[in-house]
Amino acid sequence: MNTYNKIMLYFWLAAAIIIFVFISYMSYTDGIKKWGFYYVFVVTSLSMYLFKKWMMNRMEKHLKYMEEQKAAKK
Repeated sequence: MNTYNKIMLYFWLAAAIIIFVFISYMSYTDGIKKWGFYYVFVVTSLSMYLFKKWMMNRMEKHLKYMEEQKAAKK
């Protein structure tokens, strides 16, 4: 599961970067009025990356806490 989480973490980061580059190029060629709204997808992808990173750190802390609790019982 840890491998899957890392893959998805970098997937969202790569998606944000690729979408940003594509939309920036299209905004430059066709105009910002036509493509400006699509920056919402960049923000969404970047938000998913940050949320995934936050949740992974939270889970690591929780697993550490559970190991400490298990060691304290012994």
